[in-house]
Amino acid sequence: MPTEEKQQTVAELKDKLSRSTITIATSYVGLKGSEMTELRRRLREKGIEYQVAKNTLAWIAAEQAGKESLKSIIQGQVALAFGYGDPSEAAKALDEYIRATRSTLSVRGGEMAGRTLSPADVTALVQLPSKSVLLGQLVRQLQAPFANLVNILNSPAIALVGALQARVQQMEKASQ
Repeated sequence: MPTEEKQQTVAELKDKLSRSTITIATSYVGLKGSEMTELRRRLREKGIEYQVAKNTLAWIAAEQAGKESLKSIIQGQVALAFGYGDPSEAAKALDEYIRATRSTLSVRGGEMAGRTLSPADVTALVQLPSKSVLLGQLVRQLQAPFANLVNILNSPAIALVGALQARVQQMEKASQ
């Protein structure tokens, strides 16, 4: 018979898994309490939640949230990082912490849009530009043909103005 506390933990994990755009599993073995507190603080500043969970409770929550792919990643002592916005932000925040503190924290994998991510996949997310940068690049690409068309349409008029201006200058020199 599950205890009330375990049921509450499963419900909380299920809620976080349901709302998250990415969930990253990490091995926190070797982290001191103060390091764990610092990690949580840094992640919280970026809107990312970080929670240590018992494997069996995390498996149950993943199953209930429809994210069974997480079961293969949740092995051993695992803490989960829940990202709710741009998926690459959670990966970048963890990578930034690991690099800045030279932590023993390691990424085990993750889950994004029903797909299991390997540690290499999570690392690849770190290399991606943010969503706003990608949207800016897309807008620039969409504007390029129109800008080229405007330049092409304007070039005969610009050439005509240049020729007329040259003729005016030529006539001014001749009258002097």
